Amino acid sequence: MPQGRSINPIFISTYPPMRCGIATFTHALVQAVGAQTGMDAIAVAAIGDEKSRRHFPPEVIRTCARDNRSCYGELASFINGAPYDVVCLQHEFGIFGGDEGSYILDTLRALHKPVVATLHTILADPAPHYHRRMREVIDACNAVVVLTPHATRILADVYDVKQEKIRLIPHGIPEVSFEDPEPFARKIGAEGRLIIMTFGLIGPSKGIEEMIEAMPAVVQRHPEALYMIVGETHPAIVASQGQAYRNALIEKVAKLGLSNHVVFQNRFLSDSELHRYLNACTIYVTPYPNRDQISSGTLTYAAGMGKAVVSTPYWHAQDLLANGRGAFAEFRSPASFAAAINDLIENTEKREEMRRRAFQYGRRMRWSNVARNYLELFAEVYAEQSPMNVLMASLHSSIIVGSLSDRAPRLGSGHH
Repeated sequence: MPQGRSINPIFISTYPPMRCGIATFTHALVQAVGAQTGMDAIAVAAIGDEKSRRHFPPEVIRTCARDNRSCYGELASFINGAPYDVVCLQHEFGIFGGDEGSYILDTLRALHKPVVATLHTILADPAPHYHRRMREVIDACNAVVVLTPHATRILADVYDVKQEKIRLIPHGIPEVSFEDPEPFARKIGAEGRLIIMTFGLIGPSKGIEEMIEAMPAVVQRHPEALYMIVGETHPAIVASQGQAYRNALIEKVAKLGLSNHVVFQNRFLSDSELHRYLNACTIYVTPYPNRDQISSGTLTYAAGMGKAVVSTPYWHAQDLLANGRGAFAEFRSPASFAAAINDLIENTEKREEMRRRAFQYGRRMRWSNVARNYLELFAEVYAEQSPMNVLMASLHSSIIVGSLSDRAPRLGSGHH
């Protein structure tokens, strides 16, 4: 631990206003770490494109263009010469440039500071080139964070990572209270409706078409049911396919005669709006078609708020919804989803017990607790540095701390 002060981390990640799950995760974690340490701002080095780089908030003190390889080496040089004790990398293959996100290795291999990487995607059956790239990232880090118990097992069994290098810290959720959905349904103009909901960035990996196909069997028994699909199309999907997927969903709704029972909120919600919509939800669904989904921020948020959840049994759902904290439906099976949803609608006592169990379990995932866990890990990896690295960090800090005190510099090709 740096003498007389808290650990001072810097985060490398995508970051708002970029619209992706990892950017949202990092923003929440940065805010929570700042609250725990009492620092005015926790530093972020943001991976982005030209459009987003013009609008980053003040805590982003360095930017790196995703596909500009030279930025990654320059980022390491900047961090090595700055008064940060630990680097916290948010890792997912697609957010960095190069094959399988390989450019970030230029940063990792040149850093003289300890690195903690949160692994947001861990493939259980990777192609050889993905396996190799993941091992290279892990080898370049002092510790890795996983979000679920299943991810811990995959790292050990598939990637041969020693348990002492792995730390399980769950995805965080805000401070929330246990609420009755009905009053909130009125607030969003859905009085008298029983709201089933999916939220997040929309794309083919979410399995929404199966849920739409399940709705006729739900509506037949419960005409008050309303499925709300909340969120805009994922920017990467828009860039490659436009709105073809969303339009196909809209056409499916019309074909099935569900226009009064399926609605779209095609926009990116603020945190307060999202909280309001989720409070109005009675049953939350994640019909993901891929078992290898290792983490889902939307699932964590919904379960942590005490929503009754019906999900396919992908890896994260198996961990989070175990022991009666949720219900499962079969992959790509509208009939299975309809049966599970009807069961929860018709069994109020079962549904409320599920909600209570999920809410109680979610208390450990509050962002304040998650931030404390990260800070403990940061202190551990900092303390495990060699004496020479500690000395180097101290020398770098004393040389440049004055010039960086206002966090103004944005140097090199990564500048705004």
